Amino acid sequence: MRVRLAAVYAHPDDDTNGIAGLLAEGADRIDYTLIVATSGEAGEIADPSLATRENLAEVREQEELDSLGIIGLRDPAVHFLHYPDGALASAPRDELVDRIATVLGEVRPHVVVTFGPDGITRHADHVAAGEAATAAFHRLRETWADGGAFQRLLYNALPQSRLDRFWAALRERGRAVEPDAPFMPQGIRDDRIDVRVGLEAVMDRKMKAIAAHRTQAFEFIPPDLRRQAFAAEHFVQAWPPVADTKGRPFRSVFEDLAL
Repeated sequence: MRVRLAAVYAHPDDDTNGIAGLLAEGADRIDYTLIVATSGEAGEIADPSLATRENLAEVREQEELDSLGIIGLRDPAVHFLHYPDGALASAPRDELVDRIATVLGEVRPHVVVTFGPDGITRHADHVAAGEAATAAFHRLRETWADGGAFQRLLYNALPQSRLDRFWAALRERGRAVEPDAPFMPQGIRDDRIDVRVGLEAVMDRKMKAIAAHRTQAFEFIPPDLRRQAFAAEHFVQAWPPVADTKGRPFRSVFEDLAL
């Protein structure tokens, strides 16, 4: 049976960084819906030949579509909401929740993935996208409680131990590391991780999908550490509440679903 997965993020490339591995592993059985609140027009331009400030939004949207093609998904549904990049937290909240809920209500996903309260990097756009997606999820799960949809809400997360090892590896290479600087990744306690998806079989595809976002540079991660940095994808289960951690972390975001 095919499973319906929806993701709600702030920028093009957020889903590539956060869930490209699980999408690649399940590409032949996932019906994927992606909601991107902004088009990333305030982001960097790694190479001036790739885009201008005037057309960066269009270029980044195409990069997102290119990355999904590399992952190998069949007909993903992508919705760009075109809110201003960098100002999502100032967007009318009820409107943002309504627009997300409209899309999710049409596709009725089994699982929804988004950012948690830390936004991974504390980026205000990430936090706002996650809060709106969470509100939309809970509104809809009450409506579709008996229909098999909206069974699980997951937040992207980084285990603190893995992040600490990455910082240590950077310092060994003489890199200055300031974990509390703006937009730096934030970790959580390892025992809070509910799902860990190993990417050994699909690592090459994930790295190629990340590279498809050509305007966004990843030079801050040395090439020899990139596979380490993206070796697994981790999630906290925000709904339903986890009462028993026995058997966790799950190895799939779809484990124990009623399909």
